[in-house]
Amino acid sequence: GESFTALDKRGQKLVLFSTDTRTVQTDRMYKPVPFFISSRGYGMFLHTTAPATLDFGKQFGASTQIHCGEDTLDLFLFIGAPREIISSYTGLTGRAPLPPLWSFGLWMSKLSYRSQEEVLSVAGMLRRHQVPCDVIHIDAGWFRNGVNCDFRFAPDRFPDPAGMVRSLMDQGLRASLWQLPYCTLGNPVYDELLKEELFIRDRVGGPPGEELIPDFSKPATREWYGGKIRPLLDIGIAAIKADFGEAAPVDGLYDSGDPGLLEHNRYPLRYESLLYQIMESAGVQPLIWARSGWAGCQRYPVHWGGDSESSDNGMACTLRGGLSLGMSGFSFWSHDIGGFFSAPGEDLMLRWSFFGLLSSHSRIHGTTAREPWLFSPEALDTFRSMAALRYRLIPYIYAQSALSCALGLPLLRPLLLDHPRDPACWLVEDQYLLGADLLVAPLMEGGKRERGLYLPEGEWVDYQTGEIYPGKQWVRIQACPLPGILLVRAGSLIPHIALAQSTAFLDWSTLKMVAFGAGKATGSLLKPGWKDPILFRAANRNGVWEPVEKGLGDFPPVVGSGEPGSTAF
Repeated sequence: GESFTALDKRGQKLVLFSTDTRTVQTDRMYKPVPFFISSRGYGMFLHTTAPATLDFGKQFGASTQIHCGEDTLDLFLFIGAPREIISSYTGLTGRAPLPPLWSFGLWMSKLSYRSQEEVLSVAGMLRRHQVPCDVIHIDAGWFRNGVNCDFRFAPDRFPDPAGMVRSLMDQGLRASLWQLPYCTLGNPVYDELLKEELFIRDRVGGPPGEELIPDFSKPATREWYGGKIRPLLDIGIAAIKADFGEAAPVDGLYDSGDPGLLEHNRYPLRYESLLYQIMESAGVQPLIWARSGWAGCQRYPVHWGGDSESSDNGMACTLRGGLSLGMSGFSFWSHDIGGFFSAPGEDLMLRWSFFGLLSSHSRIHGTTAREPWLFSPEALDTFRSMAALRYRLIPYIYAQSALSCALGLPLLRPLLLDHPRDPACWLVEDQYLLGADLLVAPLMEGGKRERGLYLPEGEWVDYQTGEIYPGKQWVRIQACPLPGILLVRAGSLIPHIALAQSTAFLDWSTLKMVAFGAGKATGSLLKPGWKDPILFRAANRNGVWEPVEKGLGDFPPVVGSGEPGSTAF
């Protein structure tokens, strides 16, 4: 699952019980998954929703122990390389659908924008400062009373929500909304839940007290929740943040008839699948932003890494959690750029932004305002350059995402996934591959502009400088000019697109296929409207690259870059 401790679990004992950890510097998890992979060529999936403890040689070094809170053991064994194991596992438990193109743009947020005027002001500042962006997320500030979620906009602060959404759409922006399933006393929704008996009952069958949790195992509750969400979709809300979901009581009584011991870890699966179904039934391409999880939740992207500290260690733990979750079958994952708690310094914000803008999905969020124009002019320029890099790489990210969905693999992946025969790759947890061809090494320490990193076999080209490094070695590389290191696998053909301020404005009619390294180059491309990604090779005929396979439809010209390694527009 999304485990924040060292990727190598030998010597660790993990409790698989979905928890609001309130930190990433912990061995507790928002998204535990009863699945693991061994470097000896096998993987195991414990098919249960009961709490479980996996002891990988902590109590006794010669044994791996599984303690499960269910009477029967349903265990699946997978054999092969890590890619084969994960693909087989997701073939069993489900794979993520390809999220909408706009979701791969930048998301701008904080805790929280609190008025229609503020939201539209942020939209205007994004365009004024030419920071490309696709989504403005409104967190827990759109209700009348703080986080007391009643699914209604506060009329004094949001007088025309539908008009606000239309105004954002005109600027190439979509709106996302926060909500949670818990309901406290004093919320108008509390009385509805109580009257209709739609809540998880306490151990004697009554209401549990000052907080009610909807019982999503009950059909009437699911229908009621749909009635709360659909009006928001009707005015054009594009994404729903599925926050929380880790507090279903183990001693509660559920309409399903199953004990709370089985329903606790199942709650995130019920919660997120319900939101997905509500969006599908409303004719909206589903997209949620979820914190909790269990095996199977990968079918409902996107998930993010929870409440991280704004610190170097918070960033390191966040990255480990994302890599671990990816190895547990989740193709898409994001995190709060800058960390959630407290205000990040400028150096940390920029280093984390490099990491965040080269992740599956990219969202700025935290307890304090951290829009890039609130930092120094130099920091704004640097952030704008990193955001521009992401948007130019959208064709690559989109194609690699589709390939990841097809195989059930993560987009953001540890080196070991593609290089399992290299023992060094099993030890690396502070750098990663973004798709098949990009290697990302964030700067993990404050005040540093270089770092050591490991290069797998082959040759690797520095995206920023063009310098070529042979693989299977440890190197130190200077990050210049952006605060992080981005390498490209030699022999890769990376599609680029001209910069636009939103994915809605991208011009897909002319792309640039940039070849890295000498010799033949190949790469994948997926345009909106195409059914599947197409593999291309570097075949320079009058500056036009050819698709490898013929007879796959009509292809508009794809303009070549000329010199291999060129990244200039």
